[in-house]
Amino acid sequence: MKPHFYLVPRDVLSSHLSRHHTLPNFGTVWHYHPELELHYIVRGEGVRFVGDNVSNFNSGELLLLGENLPHMWRCNEQYFQRDPEITAEAVVVQFLPDFMGKDFLKMSESTAILNLYEKAKAGLVITGPTKEKIIRLMLRSVKAKGLSRLVLILNMLDILCESPDLTRIASTPSLHQSSKEEMDRLNKVYNYTLANYKNDLTLEEIASVANLSVTSFCRYFKLMTKKTFHDFLIEIRISHAQRMLIEDRLATAEAICFECGFNNRSMFFSHFKKITGITPFEFKRKCHSEYVF
Repeated sequence: MKPHFYLVPRDVLSSHLSRHHTLPNFGTVWHYHPELELHYIVRGEGVRFVGDNVSNFNSGELLLLGENLPHMWRCNEQYFQRDPEITAEAVVVQFLPDFMGKDFLKMSESTAILNLYEKAKAGLVITGPTKEKIIRLMLRSVKAKGLSRLVLILNMLDILCESPDLTRIASTPSLHQSSKEEMDRLNKVYNYTLANYKNDLTLEEIASVANLSVTSFCRYFKLMTKKTFHDFLIEIRISHAQRMLIEDRLATAEAICFECGFNNRSMFFSHFKKITGITPFEFKRKCHSEYVF
C-alpha cells in the first residue's frame, strides 16, 4: 500500500520533536517521513500497519520506526464514535538521521548508530528493561529545553544501540513515495476494507472503490503492497480475531470465526495457524497465561 508523505512540523533549528498528545484516535492516513520515530502508546488499541506487517497494538507498546518506513495506527471502532471518555494517547519523538549535523554519522563513534538505523528501516518493537528506560527519557524530552534536549536524544540512541530487547517488525525495509492521487485511492481501499472486513468482500466491489477494473486493481495492489488483496483482507480478519481472543469477547473460537468474516471454521483455523503459527485455542491459552489484560 503506497503511503502519503507527511511533513513533520519540526523546528529546523531543534535536534528533534517530542510530543505528548491525547486525541480521539490516531487517524487513518498511511504515511511516511524522513525522520526516525519513537512511538509510545500510552493509551489505545487497534491494528497497526508497519511496512508489510499487520498486527494488533495495545497500550504500553513502544516502537522505533526507521526513516521513510510507512506506518499507521488504526484504532478500534469505538475510538471513532466521538465519545469523550474514549481517547488515544501517545508520546512521539521524531528526529532526522543526521540531527547532529552532516558530519555526525561519519565519525567512528557513530558506527553503532548507523547499525541501529539500518535495523530500524524494518521497524523495531522495544521491550524489557530497555523499554522502561526509553519511556522515561521520552517523557523527559517533552519538557526539556536547551542542551538537555540534545543529551536526552543521544542517551536514547546509546541505550538502543546496546540493547538486546529489539524485535524486527516488517519482513523487509520499505522506502516509498506517492502522489496525492495514489494516496487517496489506497486510503479509500484501506478504510473501506476496515469498515467492511466482516462482509464477503468481492474483488469487483473493492476495485470499484479504487475506481479501477478488477484486473488493473489486482495488478496495482500487488505492485504497491507486495501481496494480494485477498492476503491483505485475511491479515485484517486474523488481527481482529486475535484481539477478540485476547479480550475473551466471545465464548468460542467458532463464534469469533464468523464475527471476523470467515465463512467456515476450517478456513478460519487454517488461516489463523498459517499467520500466527499456532491454533486459536493455543493463542488464547498462551495470552491468558502470560499476560494480564
